[in-house]
Formats: sequence, structure tokens, C-alpha cells
Amino acid sequence: MNISPPIALIAELTHRCPLQCPYCSNPLDLLGLARERDTAFWINVIDEAAELGVLQLHLTGGEPCLRADLAVLVAHAAARGIYVNLITSAVVLDEAKLRALAEAGLGHVQISIQGAQADAADRIGHYRGGHEKKLGLARLVPGLGMSLTINAVVHRQNLDELPAIIALAASMGADRLEVAHVQYHGWALRNRDALMPDRAAFEAADRVVAEQRTALRGQMVIDYVVPDYYAQKPKTCMGGWGQRVMTMAPDGSVLPCHAAQSIPGLVFERAGERPLRAIWEEGAAFTAFRGTGWMREPCASCPAREQDWGGCRCQAMALTGDAANTDPVCHLSPLHERVTETAMVAAQSGVTDFIYRRL
Repeated sequence: MNISPPIALIAELTHRCPLQCPYCSNPLDLLGLARERDTAFWINVIDEAAELGVLQLHLTGGEPCLRADLAVLVAHAAARGIYVNLITSAVVLDEAKLRALAEAGLGHVQISIQGAQADAADRIGHYRGGHEKKLGLARLVPGLGMSLTINAVVHRQNLDELPAIIALAASMGADRLEVAHVQYHGWALRNRDALMPDRAAFEAADRVVAEQRTALRGQMVIDYVVPDYYAQKPKTCMGGWGQRVMTMAPDGSVLPCHAAQSIPGLVFERAGERPLRAIWEEGAAFTAFRGTGWMREPCASCPAREQDWGGCRCQAMALTGDAANTDPVCHLSPLHERVTETAMVAAQSGVTDFIYRRL
């Protein structure tokens, strides 16, 4: 298989975060400050990424704005011709820090919101006062010459607010809103019974998004990520395993996707110990599910095998116990009924309390 350079590097600078979102995609085994890599390490990573052909750098976490060197990293990436995107909760930002990041060359800011109303949103994020802080910072972004995306993760406990969430994003001057149903990895998998909507709520959300896309055409783009458990076809996870995106954990481990460490048996190399290009092209974790050679039936003979690339390996692991199985959200999977039954049971569980992540 001909391997092109990754389009993007997702740099998880830290797992530290003042919010404690119950659907956080970080692993259950969070890495503390002592295991984070320093500025010189990340500068070298950016240089290697530029030489590899990476076009976009997504700075995320945890909360990347807890890093004192964030503007330095942004400036270095921008100087190397890489477009820089910041994915943040915004609660530790202020206008001066945001302005410094803009001046350093930051092109795009993605700010997460947990709902439309402060009390409910702050409960979900487990951070008092966070919602209003987010809104204030978000409104500053367009005036500083940066693009603004609002990220709204939706689930059973905030899905009724979807029309208000869309209106709120539009009022802040967002170029784009990402409405993403919870994807059940990491902390979200642990909180599945408290987060899973029923099918009727999901279908109602579909209608709301379709209507608002039409109403806001030309003003704001709405991206929509459907819940896998109610799908019939698997998503093309990360554009295909080891094909478009490279992720790096706070300790420098290089991953095909943010949840890849949930798959036992994979060996993840660290940047600085081997050239980034070699890890991308030849690393055992990247080649494990790249292309189609690893596929079993029904994927192996499926006409869509080079479109969805078998779906999500981490989801196959979580729901079937074997990462090489067909993603069970696919209607062709012999285990598809396991997904629909799991969704139904979780949606009807009546659980409302969250298990919050801690670090």
C-alpha cells in the first residue's frame, strides 16, 4: 500500500484539565504532569512533522492552555508553514493569552460547550462558572482574526437543548458548529448508561440538524457526528487506520488514534527514540490495521472495504473483544445485534449520575 504523509498531527500536550467531562476521550489511565514532555521535545516533533509533510497541527489535551509554552509551540509551527488549531475548554484562557496566541500565528480555535444553559453545562463539565467563561472567550475569537468552531458533545442529558445550542453557536459568530453524539471510548464507555439516548431522541436530533443546516446555510456550517450505536454502516475512523492522521500522547507515544492504547498487544513507539517518518511508515502499531490485508469476512470481500476501512478498531475491541473483528455497528457484522441491544439497555437504564474523570 502506498503510504502518503499524514495530513494532521493531533498533539495531546497534557491530560490535565480543570473540567471533568464524563465523556472525555482521554484514557482511563491518565498521565500526570511528571510524564509530560518539555518544550524542546515538542519543538523537535513539530520540525519532524513539517519535514514529514504534515499540514495541520491540532493542539489538544486535556486542556492544552495549561501549558505555559503554548504560544511558543504555535509560533514555531506557524513558522514551519503548519496551520495550527487549538482545541480548548477556554476556562483557563483570558483575552491577553488569546491575543498572544493569535499574534503567534494561531489560525483556528475550537471551544467546547457542554450545553446551552449554565447550570446544566457546568454540572456536566463539573466546573462551576465554566459555561459563562467559555461564551465570553468564544465571542473574542472572530475579532482577533481566527476562525471559531464550537464543539458540542450531545447525549441523553443535554440532547433536548440541541436547538438552543445551535442558536448559541450562531450568536457567537462561529464559522462552524460540530454537533457530535458521544463516541463510547475512554470515560464515555464507563459512563455509557448515563449518556446513551434512545432512538427516538436520536432521530429527533437528526431532524433538528437537518432543519438548522438549511436555515443557517451561508452563515454557519454544522458538522454532525452520529452515534455509532444507532448506525447501520461504520464510520471511516480517522480517515483509515494509519492513513491520514497521527496522534501523540503527552508522554510522546505515537498513536494511530487517540483510543488506540485500549487495544492490547499493540506496541507504541515514542517520538525522539525513532524518526517520526519511520514510525509512521513502518511502526508496528500503524501497520497493524492499515489497508485491507488484516481484514476478515465480511470486510475482506465488502465493496466498501476501501471506503470505511472496516470501521473503528477500538470499538471492535470494546464490543467484541477482538480488534480485528468487523466493527459491530455495521449491519453486516454477525455481532451487530449486540450493539443494538446494548444501546437499548443503556438508554433505558435510568442512570443520571456521572463518574467524573480526575487528574
